[in-house]
Amino acid sequence: MSLVDQLVQWAEHRIQEHVFRPGMRMPSVRQLATDRGVSRFTVVQAYERLVVRGHVQARRGAGFFVREPAASPAKRTKAAPARPQTIDMGWLIRNMQSGIAADMSPGFGYLPPGLCGSDLIKAGLRSVAATSGMQLAHPALAQGYAPLREQITRKLAEIEIAATLAQVLTTSGATQAIDLIVRHYLRPGDSVIVGNPAWSAQLGTLTMMGVNLVALPYTPQGPDVQALAGLAATFKPKMLILNTVLHNPTSTVLSSAAAYQILRIADVHDMIVVEDDIYADFLPSGVQATRLASLDQLKRVIYLGSFSKMLVPNIRVGFLAATAEIAETLGNQKLLTSLATPELNERIVHHALTEGSYRKHCQHVHAELDELRAPVFKQLESLGMKAFCRPQAGFLGWFDTGVDTITLAAMALEAGYLLAPGALFSPQQTPSTWLRMNIATSQNPAMLRWLDQALAQLRQRGPAA
Repeated sequence: MSLVDQLVQWAEHRIQEHVFRPGMRMPSVRQLATDRGVSRFTVVQAYERLVVRGHVQARRGAGFFVREPAASPAKRTKAAPARPQTIDMGWLIRNMQSGIAADMSPGFGYLPPGLCGSDLIKAGLRSVAATSGMQLAHPALAQGYAPLREQITRKLAEIEIAATLAQVLTTSGATQAIDLIVRHYLRPGDSVIVGNPAWSAQLGTLTMMGVNLVALPYTPQGPDVQALAGLAATFKPKMLILNTVLHNPTSTVLSSAAAYQILRIADVHDMIVVEDDIYADFLPSGVQATRLASLDQLKRVIYLGSFSKMLVPNIRVGFLAATAEIAETLGNQKLLTSLATPELNERIVHHALTEGSYRKHCQHVHAELDELRAPVFKQLESLGMKAFCRPQAGFLGWFDTGVDTITLAAMALEAGYLLAPGALFSPQQTPSTWLRMNIATSQNPAMLRWLDQALAQLRQRGPAA
């Protein structure tokens, strides 16, 4: 053990044996350093650890004192049986954070640990650790770390979206970007067109705002543009929110023809268009895709991106691109609500982007997912699940099970598995037979056997309601 560890162990032993009693003043730093033959710095470190562990208390100007022992907890009555979880729009997100292993979570919304960019994060942390303290001491800017924003403008240029530094605002993932946008533009009762299906976190944010969600159906080719025209004429929506590339959960990709029609409809009905493109980096360069923002050049479209999906979930670095005026307005709102996003995280992502490792990581992920996609789809279809479409890229699949997937998800949770039932992707949370599956976390043989048995059991009960 280090000298600090030895000193901490020595002090803890004496506190437990009541050599140092509650309320008693610990030896001074100078005295203990002399008695134990160590430096004062070592003693200070040991005392700090004892404070953190709750053994001693630091009193300014007086020294360190042994804490009173915590009161023993009152005798508890027998806990009531746990109540089943309500499956609502936040259910999947809560359970994605519950610690269920990735290989037992086909409903997981991120890459599993073996595929995510942990090594890039470690390299970025080493780079940040080597940075001068003076560079890290200044307050973070609401607009975000400028070198990262510069790199984002280069990434946008690769997909033909021209943006200046003033048009880019970093956010804590795309979720914060959506929150900033809807809080600024929408009021209770406003109508917003969203996908049906669509990601439940976005739907939850809008629901909390009290807006009227108008469901836009999806086809295997993407959003139903003909339906969009009718919905816009009927409901006079203020905003349209679409996940355009590798849509969550269907993995469809917006076509050029559909993109032109969507912008024309948005122009006719004066809708703000929010383009969610957080899966952009999962699309290999050979797969064609059209962004609304590339056609519109950020006049009507607010474009969202994120690095959390391709790296690790808790890095929480996203961004939005809009006109300079909108970016400034939303930046001021971000300043008032959260001051700034953590610059350390943004420096880590910047390091990955500029060192070339991020691009290589993306290529590796593309190759791994390409190997998995066909076998996993075949395996799931052998269980009687019908795929909505065959995606060209990404890690999500949308399957019709023929049974009520809320019931299926509840059964799965009891068995220790996490599924993503279709109702969570419905603007009105209507019962659904659809299930979102993550091909990178759907290979566990035990999970597949359980799923096969559970589906058979539910199908025997009769058709889903």
